[in-house]
Parts: sequence; structure tokens; C-alpha cells
Amino acid sequence: MNDLFVMLGIQSWKPVLGTLVMPPVPFLVLILAGARLMFRRRLLAWSLVLVGVVGCWAMCTEATGLALTNLLLTPPRALSPSEIHELRRAPDTAIVVLGAGRYRLAPEYGVSTLKRLSIERLRYGLWLGRQTGLPVVYSGGLGWGAEPGRTEAEIAARIAKQEFGQPLRWTEDQSRDTSENAIFSLALLHGQGIQRIVLVTHGFHMRRALGDFERAERRSGTPMEIVAAPMGLPEGGPPDAVDFLPTSEGFRTTRIALHEWLGRLMGA
Repeated sequence: MNDLFVMLGIQSWKPVLGTLVMPPVPFLVLILAGARLMFRRRLLAWSLVLVGVVGCWAMCTEATGLALTNLLLTPPRALSPSEIHELRRAPDTAIVVLGAGRYRLAPEYGVSTLKRLSIERLRYGLWLGRQTGLPVVYSGGLGWGAEPGRTEAEIAARIAKQEFGQPLRWTEDQSRDTSENAIFSLALLHGQGIQRIVLVTHGFHMRRALGDFERAERRSGTPMEIVAAPMGLPEGGPPDAVDFLPTSEGFRTTRIALHEWLGRLMGA
């Protein structure tokens, strides 16, 4: 599907098209369609309204978001302390942190900064770097449809050095999506003699990222071992009563799960 966007020359429309097929838009369309039919076909109209309202409610709950995450994305488990210990000073190994967006300008800082998910990934990647002594690379340019300005990798390099006191070893600043993260990161690291990468991203994003990196590895013709290092994983356990009530966090979790699932289907 990603190749189709490229062939049609509509890559920059990916964020817009993705938003249109994500909740709550489909359920709002059902509600509007039901309202339009209310005076002609009342049974069908009320059915559409009911499905739309129930769908909007469900898509805004944490319970639905976590269920979709586990069902559609099957996040891998986090690295254990023993696995992290085994990575210490591993030869020809690097930690790769995947970007997740940036703000062109943060008024409180007066400069550009990383979005929340990007900061979380960078923090964990740098922590792994301190624990293992491995070099860290940040991968992220300007996403599709993004405004011109500093790339994610440039911003990450500044934050890593100035705020964490831990400079990045390398940066990859050409990629626009996860697929290109994989292509450009592997090209960069192959040139540095790296043969194994520790891939850092959120648990909900890891399966898609692994698929893209494995495809890029096959196409490159040069072997590269990939170790998943997911972060931001849910605590687990049965849902609470509040998890079935609509919240902004529940809506965010649901949208992320569906966004990642669509991304895997499209090969983005």
C-alpha cells in the first residue's frame, strides 16, 4: 500500500487519509447518516445512530485501547536485566532509537523540541546506552507533510547532549516514516561496521518497526541481527471499572493501536 501512495504521488496526504479512516470519524459519519434518514427510515436511522454512539464510547475507553493493542499488535516483552547485562560492551552493536515527531517551535524553550513519544524513546535509548556502554543513534528526519525546519535527529542530538549529558554517536536525518527509518539506519550502520542493533521504540510500534527493519535487511543483502527493546509497555492485569469509561487517554490508546495496525497493513 505504501508503494501505491508513492506511485500515485500522494505520500504527503498519508496523515490526512489516515485521520479520515480513524475513530471517531467513521462513527460520526454513521451518526450523521442516521440523522439524515430519521424522517424516512426510522429503524435504520436509529440503528446507525446507536452503532455510532456505542462505537464512539467504546473507542474512547482504555479497555478497548488495551484490548486492540494486545490483539492487533502483540507487543514483545521488555528486555530483562540479564538480557541488558549480556549486551554490555557487545562487539559491533549499536542502539537505534526511532523518532516519533517533533514540534517546530516550543515557545517555552524558544527552539524546536521533540514530541512526547520521541522524548520517551530517546530517554530509554540513552538509559540503555549508559547501562551497556553501547553507542546510540537516533533515526528521524521530517515526516510526511511536516513543516520545514530542524529534523528530529538534529533536535534529539541537541537534547541528548544538553539535557541528558550524553551525546549521540550518530544521527540519521533523512527518513520520513518507519520504513525509511529502517532503510537509512541500516545503510548508515553498515558503513560503520555494525552487525547487530538494539531497536528502541514503543511496544505498540515494535512489530511494525521489526517488520520494516527485517525487510530492509533482506533488501540490503547484508546480515544485521535485530534485538527488540520495547518501552512504554502497559502494566498488565485486569481492567478497572474506570477503564470502561470514555477518557482522553483511552481515545489516544485506541487511535494509536489502530494507527499502528493500519501502518502494518500499508507497509508504512
